[in-house]
Amino acid sequence: MLARSEIVAGEARQPHDLGVALDGARVNIRQEGWKELKVGCVFEIEVKPTRDQQTGDLIDLAHATHNSFTAHLGGPEVFGQSLWAAAQARGWTQARDTLALGDGAAWIWNLVKDHFYDGWQGVHWYHATQHLWKVAHLLHGEGTAAAKQWFKDYETPLFEGHANRLAELVRNLAQTHPAAAQALRTEANYLDEHQRRMHYLELREDGFPIGSGIVESACKQFRARFNGPGLRWSRPGLERLLPVRAAVMGHTSISGGRPSTTRP
Repeated sequence: MLARSEIVAGEARQPHDLGVALDGARVNIRQEGWKELKVGCVFEIEVKPTRDQQTGDLIDLAHATHNSFTAHLGGPEVFGQSLWAAAQARGWTQARDTLALGDGAAWIWNLVKDHFYDGWQGVHWYHATQHLWKVAHLLHGEGTAAAKQWFKDYETPLFEGHANRLAELVRNLAQTHPAAAQALRTEANYLDEHQRRMHYLELREDGFPIGSGIVESACKQFRARFNGPGLRWSRPGLERLLPVRAAVMGHTSISGGRPSTTRP
């Protein structure tokens, strides 16, 4: 395992691409109930030959490496400042290129706008396909073969960066499906809002990951540590443990390529 000082020194000698990924997890706080723990990851981006899960071929895919984590129990402003400080410590302003990944939460993209606005942005692939999956089942019924086929037909256009066309299609379909019209318009608006963050083929061809498995895995690890059966934490106690847990979890490596999405 590399020491933090070794990573920072290496970054200073040889600039490389860096990314951040943001997400949230819920923890149980005494006398407060369930509260959101905001989690961020700073990582290097490395392209290397990887076995494609669907075809079995070796292809070049971007991976997140040398991951370090930041967690904050509280509002997004303090978390954003902490994550920005962590990114600066990793050489963010000297990086060749940068990427911010997240789901559709407004607080994530507000922080990106404040701190990480000058790099690439991406709604992670799995989250985007979840919305497409919802549209398919609004149109054709939960668990139906027709819904699965519709999803399969439109997954590739989404991957190729045509979220704007899909938004228009879904909005038109809302007119002919009155029972699901409101929900379909909500999904169309989501695709419209994030279309500039959904150019997955372009991102992958330019050597960036399109999935945020690193931060989703981190959220699961925080939940596993702090949400065991019967566990509840005082706010000060949890706040003291968060940086310790984040340090223990650092510097793992998770692939950021396009995963199989037979079912989100």
